[in-house]
Amino acid sequence: MINRKTVSVASLAAFLLVIGSQWVAAEELNALTAAEKKAGWKLLFDGETTNGWRNYQAKGVSDGWKVVDGALTRAGKGAGDIITAKQYDSFELSLEYNISKGGNSGIMFHVDEKGKRAWHSGPEIQIQDNTGGHDPQKAGWLYQLYSSKDDSTKPAGQWNQFRVTITPKQCATYMNGVRYARFVKGSEDWKKRVAKSKFSKYPGFGANTIGHICLQDHGNLVSYRNIKIRPLREGTNLDPVDGTLAYKPVLAFPKLQWSGWDPINEAGKPQPLRPIVLTHAGDGSNRIFVATQRGVIHAFKNDGNATKTEVFADLSKKVSYSDRQNEEGFLGFAIHPQFAKNGQFFAYYTTRQSPHTSVISRFRVSKSDPSKADPQYEEEIMRLQQPYWNHNGGTIAFGPDGYLYVGLGDGGAGNDPHGNGQNLESLLGSILRIDVDRKAGNKNYAIPSDNPFVGQQGARSEIWARGLRNIWRLAFDRASGDLWVADVGQNLWEEINVVTRGGNYGWNLREGAHLFGANGVGAREDLVDPVWEYDHEVGRSITGGFVYRGKRLPGLVGAYLYADYVSGRLWALRYDVAAKKVVSNHALHTDSKQVISFGEDEMGEVYFMVVDPKGQGIYRFDKAQ
Repeated sequence: MINRKTVSVASLAAFLLVIGSQWVAAEELNALTAAEKKAGWKLLFDGETTNGWRNYQAKGVSDGWKVVDGALTRAGKGAGDIITAKQYDSFELSLEYNISKGGNSGIMFHVDEKGKRAWHSGPEIQIQDNTGGHDPQKAGWLYQLYSSKDDSTKPAGQWNQFRVTITPKQCATYMNGVRYARFVKGSEDWKKRVAKSKFSKYPGFGANTIGHICLQDHGNLVSYRNIKIRPLREGTNLDPVDGTLAYKPVLAFPKLQWSGWDPINEAGKPQPLRPIVLTHAGDGSNRIFVATQRGVIHAFKNDGNATKTEVFADLSKKVSYSDRQNEEGFLGFAIHPQFAKNGQFFAYYTTRQSPHTSVISRFRVSKSDPSKADPQYEEEIMRLQQPYWNHNGGTIAFGPDGYLYVGLGDGGAGNDPHGNGQNLESLLGSILRIDVDRKAGNKNYAIPSDNPFVGQQGARSEIWARGLRNIWRLAFDRASGDLWVADVGQNLWEEINVVTRGGNYGWNLREGAHLFGANGVGAREDLVDPVWEYDHEVGRSITGGFVYRGKRLPGLVGAYLYADYVSGRLWALRYDVAAKKVVSNHALHTDSKQVISFGEDEMGEVYFMVVDPKGQGIYRFDKAQ
C-alpha cells in the first residue's frame, strides 16, 4: 500500500487528457449489446452519473469522484472508497480501468460495512501501475493471496480490461483476456493463504458469501468504465438466445455397422468411434463419406436403413493419433469438385513420419475398383511443421471457385507464443487458398493470382485470411458462397466469423471482439470482429457447422447450425450478411451432445457427429412432436 497524496489540478487535467485520447470512436461505452442483455448482464455505471454507488459507510458519493468523459474517476483528495448500493453473491464482473503513472487502487468484493475499512472484510484485487508503482502486489493479483506469473497489463495511461468470476465452486481472475488465477474462496488452500497474510487479524475477512463491490480510493488518479455484472447462480441461463426451436436429435443411420472399426483396440482398451468429417462426392451417387480421426474413410449409401459401411480408404498406418492428444490425427477430408471425372480426394493429417507435422495430400480412386481408393497412390501437396501438438485446425474444403481452402491453427500452446496469428511470413494461424489443379515452381500446387498477399514482401502468398487461433470447423454456404468459420477461444470467448478475402480476425491481439494480452488492442479498422461470440460461462470449445440448405426442415433454411463440444449445446444462428447483423440465435431443442463435427450430404441436409463407444455417432434433426 502507498501513502495517500494530494492530487494537483494540473495532474488531473493531464491524466484526463490522456484517457480521453484513447477512446475509439466505433466503440460504444457503458452500454450492453443485445447478446449481453440476453445473457443477464447489467450495467453498474451508466456513464453519466454515480447512481447505484455510495461511499463506504455513507449515503452519498463525495465530490472526489467525478464522471469525466464517460468514466467514473477518482479525481480528488478525500474521495474515499465507494461501494455498490446492491450486494452480490455469485457473479461475473467486467470493467475497464485506467491508472495514472505510479498509481494504486483496488477492487473488492463481498464487502460488508462492519469494519473500519472495506478491505477488512472484502478480498481485494490489486489495481496499480505495474511499472511505476512500488507495491510488490501487481495489478490483477488477489492481494497477498493469489498472484500470477503473467503480466498482461498495459502501461499507465492506457485502458485495461479486467474480469472476475466469483462462485462457491470456482473463482477466476482475468487481465486483458489472460487468466491470472483460479481459487476457491473458503477452501483449505484459501484459509492457509489468509493465515499467512495481513488479513489474518480480521476475523470477518473473506467470510461473507454476499456483499458489496468496492472501488478503492488509494490517493491516486484512476478511472473506471464499462462496469458490468451478471449473476452466476446455479440454474441461471447465461446463454444469449432468442428462445428454443422445437427440434430433436435422432440417429440418422441407427442400423449402421462400421467396417474396419472395433470398439476395443489391440490392447483391450475402448476405442470410441470419432467421426471427424462427413461429406459427399457431388457425383450424383448420393453416397456419404465419413472420415474418422484415426484415419479410416468409410462410404455408404445415404439411406436411413443403411446397415454397413465400406472402407473407402484406410490411412490409419500413416496417421499419428492418440486419445491424449486428440487435436492430432486425421482432421481434414475434401473430395474434388470433379471427382466423377478425376477420382481425386484430399486429406489433412498429422503424419507418423515426423513429430507434430501436418501433411496435405492428394489421393485417387483405384483404376480397378473406383469404389475404393488406390492404396499405392499419395501425392504430398504441402507439409507443415507444428511447434506443438494442439491447435492443428485441419479443415480442408473446396470453395465455389474450385480452389482448396485450408484452415490452420496458430501452432499450439497458449497465447500464441510464436505470434503466428499476426505473422504473414507464417502459414499458421491462417486460412490458405491454393490451386491443386496446377503446379508451379517446385510445389505440387499453384497460388491463385487474386490471393490478397500475392507479391507482397514478407508475406506468404498462400494466405487468404489470418488472425485465427484454432479453426474448428469451416464450411461454405452452398447458396451464397460465404465462408463460415468457428474459431476456438482460449480463456474467455468462442467466436464465429464470416471470412472475406484478406481479413485479419485479430488473434492474438484480440480474443473474439475483446483485447487480449499486454499487446492487445480495442476496435481497429484493420481487424474484423466476429459476427457472433459467446463466453466461457456458456461453452468452452466451439464446433463449427453449416448453413442449412436442405428441404426436410424448412424452418432451418438459412440458419447456421453450430455447437459447443464442452457444454453440449447446439444453436441455430441467423445472420444478415449484407447488414452485418445477427438476426437471431436460437437454441436447438436437444439433450446435451458433445458434438465433434458437422457434415452435409449431397442434398444439403446437415448432420452432426459425436464420439461414441458403440458407433452410434451420426445424428440429424427432426421436428419435435
